[in-house]
Amino acid sequence: MLQAQKILKKYYGYETFRSGQEKIIKSILKGNDTFAIMPTGAGKSICFQIPALLLEGLTLVISPLISLMKDQVDALENIGIPSTYINSSLTAIEVRERIDHAKNGLYKLLYVAPERLESENFCHLLKSLHISLVAVDEAHCVSQWGHDFRPSYGAIAPLIKTLPNRPIVSAFTATATKEVKEDVVKLLSFENPNVYVTGFDRENLFFSVRRGMNKEDFILDYIKENKDEVGIIYAATRKEVEHIYENLRKKGYAVGKYHAGLDSDERKKSQESFIYDDLHIMVATNAFGMGIDKSNVRYVIHHNIPKNMEAYYQEAGRAGRDGEHSECILLFGAQDVLLQKFLLEQNPLSLERKRNEYRKLQEMVDYCYTTKCLRKYILAYFGEENIGNNCENCSNCKDDSELTDITIEAQKIFSCIYRMKEKYGTSLVAQVLKGSKNKKVLSFGFDRLSTYGIMKEYTEKEIKDMTNILIAERYLYLTEGQYPMVRLAKKSIDVLKNRERVLQKIPKIKEKAVTDSSLFGVLRKIRKEISTREKVPPYIVFADSTLRQMSEAYPIDKEAMLNIKGVGEEKFKRYGDEFLNTIKKYVQENQIKEVKILDHKIVKESKEEKIPSHIVTLNLYKEGKSLKEIALIREMTPFTIQNHIIRCATEGFDVDLDDFIPKEYESLIIKTIKKIGAEKLKPIKEVLPKEVDYLAIKAVLCKYNE
Repeated sequence: MLQAQKILKKYYGYETFRSGQEKIIKSILKGNDTFAIMPTGAGKSICFQIPALLLEGLTLVISPLISLMKDQVDALENIGIPSTYINSSLTAIEVRERIDHAKNGLYKLLYVAPERLESENFCHLLKSLHISLVAVDEAHCVSQWGHDFRPSYGAIAPLIKTLPNRPIVSAFTATATKEVKEDVVKLLSFENPNVYVTGFDRENLFFSVRRGMNKEDFILDYIKENKDEVGIIYAATRKEVEHIYENLRKKGYAVGKYHAGLDSDERKKSQESFIYDDLHIMVATNAFGMGIDKSNVRYVIHHNIPKNMEAYYQEAGRAGRDGEHSECILLFGAQDVLLQKFLLEQNPLSLERKRNEYRKLQEMVDYCYTTKCLRKYILAYFGEENIGNNCENCSNCKDDSELTDITIEAQKIFSCIYRMKEKYGTSLVAQVLKGSKNKKVLSFGFDRLSTYGIMKEYTEKEIKDMTNILIAERYLYLTEGQYPMVRLAKKSIDVLKNRERVLQKIPKIKEKAVTDSSLFGVLRKIRKEISTREKVPPYIVFADSTLRQMSEAYPIDKEAMLNIKGVGEEKFKRYGDEFLNTIKKYVQENQIKEVKILDHKIVKESKEEKIPSHIVTLNLYKEGKSLKEIALIREMTPFTIQNHIIRCATEGFDVDLDDFIPKEYESLIIKTIKKIGAEKLKPIKEVLPKEVDYLAIKAVLCKYNE
């Protein structure tokens, strides 16, 4: 694996592999068929790209979308790895030319769409190549139980059987239930495969469900608070996409739209503008996003409930691919369920498949109503075991909502619905309660009801929003059909009889942390200039996480720059001088001077920052903020914040190390350290339970002065 590690550093700019990558790469290099299930953003591509460089011959990558191929090939060319793609955007002459180049060893990776394998002529051309490895990306598409089933994936196994020398077969996906896993192994004709599940958890993502609130208001408020961030808003229908898009466009936001009703040129232009950071917000149906490798998406909002958990987790997982803190927000309304059922009924599926889809939809509804940890619900769905009950990074585990008693209002709404014989929709109910003189209200004689006008102090919109909250909390329900009627659920009876109170949750508005990110902003401008000049997406130049580390560490020479994660030798050759010159200029203008170098990280002080950085962290911790919150406020990695705390403890500051050591594992950690030694943390971590993190090990070492 030494050669693989050298390639990782040289081309990708990383010192160590991420969780699971090393085992997968080792398996492939030993010639074993390999199936890897890794969360989005965990670095699946590296798992077949590094073997491609070490194996003789060519690696054939089966990839589902043209945009994904182009992005991956652009990224590979950018770091000096020869690769190409063949898809429908090329002429027959260009296809033949690229095959000839591949035959002559000019490429190490060749990306093709699965549909291409249905052509006998193309498969005949592939037989002339020395293919040593086949990598199937988005492998869940092979299974009819997968949420993106693609019949063309069925052509992969027959192709492999016809190749002169059977290549190593590898497959990768981020979302796979037990039945999908079994299907992939069977349908790709694996031979004694090694199957690796590295976990589905995305620790940097904050999951939240907002039930019954006014979706339009929420989106406008959220984007106003996060106007500088990049995000995706998913809606279930083209009509909703157009409506949200127009609302945001009129407010002056840099927003794009994407759905199947637009022509291919419009979709392409919108997608490219988003990838190149010309647009900050994309409003789209689920037609958008599969294979979009944009790393700096900070939030994904679902305007409607998706049809199943696989679709939700894949779409939500497009946030935070660079490992930075990001949000995944699901706005749930009971109408969404009716819409998904309607869409499902339009789908010509077999009875068995349709039953399965209904079951999956119900599991999504259950997710929206669970009071337990949202992350645990998701991970358990995908078959993970031994999951903690509190992740401290979802809206259920970190519920900071304020409760407002709306029992009186609820009773008025329930009474009005009852007196209207439960035969009308939410809009008409709101008009009656408001005391509207609408023709329909008067013609039905609703102005003679005792509930007419009893909520005139509210607007119709406020009454309707409150009714939707009561539907979302299951006090009311909607009938199915084109014109849903709102009816009383059993739960409402106790409220009408004063046996139960109704409390409305109002999420607190999060105050945006005011931090000095001026160098980060300057570096982003430089990145955008390079992106425009070289016609590649900004994240291919450097990810946000790499720029953020530069803005923390202030590298002012080549050695320091190569110590930044994500800066490999090829990228330094291309862009190093521009970024170094920018940082040097910033350092001079702000009178920042180096104090000392600790573990390759520069501890700095400037005319603006007199308190040492680790003390700032300690002060925030003593104010009651968690380490995750401090990392967000200071725009630093959780790892850096942990090191600050340990450093404060070693320097004699008042730090209770027991806060970071799980009591039930303390003696086990001590025994493990004595057995293995304290020279390196990784060997200690690998033999301890998952619940024991690196901070716990460091805290024990510090506590006992090991």
